[in-house]
Amino acid sequence: MLDEGTIAAIADELAAAERDRKTVPLLTARYPGMTVEDSYAVQKVWRERGIAAGRHPVGRKIGLTSKVMQVATGISEPDYGAIFADMVFESGAVIEHGRFSNVRIEVELAFVLGEALEGPDATLFDVLRATEYVVPALEILSSRIEMPGRTIVDTISDNAAMGGMVYGGNPVTIGEVDLRWVSALLYRNETIEDSGVAAAVLNHPANGVAWLANKLAAHGTRLEAGEMILAGSFTRPMWVEQGDTVHADYGPLGTISCRFV
Repeated sequence: MLDEGTIAAIADELAAAERDRKTVPLLTARYPGMTVEDSYAVQKVWRERGIAAGRHPVGRKIGLTSKVMQVATGISEPDYGAIFADMVFESGAVIEHGRFSNVRIEVELAFVLGEALEGPDATLFDVLRATEYVVPALEILSSRIEMPGRTIVDTISDNAAMGGMVYGGNPVTIGEVDLRWVSALLYRNETIEDSGVAAAVLNHPANGVAWLANKLAAHGTRLEAGEMILAGSFTRPMWVEQGDTVHADYGPLGTISCRFV
């Protein structure tokens, strides 16, 4: 376990990397005894300092909930990170590529809560009762820690590689569609790169939100009404470069697009 001073120093280093648009060396190489709980402590300090600096928290992201993502990253357990308002873009946005590091895109569903959701025993059914609506979303991954050799400890400390999100398409209420069978086609520059079905996320994307509520309970907090929760990707991360246009077609749930400049 790391001491409070070291945790704060790591949080400061990652905040500076985000601000300066740089990457830092692997934490696990420099702190070989660092644990998952240490990494969530780093993330907590980073989030609290963001709030103190005037950033407005609007939700959470869940990562590594599907087998395809676990295989792609070599990490076998989910994680979570924070979403601030300045990370959120509407469909059609023109986004500065240089704002992020190691930029990739994932296809997801976002749950917007109408009621608070609290663990430690939250279930899929609790999530469905608490959800006001579900909307298509793309997550922009940004890794402020160097990529080769990353572990779950590095990823969690780095706010679960959360860079931003783009939302759009057609919001649906619970019961309008079978969320397990929501599918999407992911295009880069008018060429299809990947596709997926939402059931790849723990057999139902709401299971990811239940996992998050229970994990947050262990850390002494809960999900609040109005929060937007990215439930996890059901495609592999797709690399994007400056000048790329991204388009995701969710069929009946509409489309999302954005362009990186």
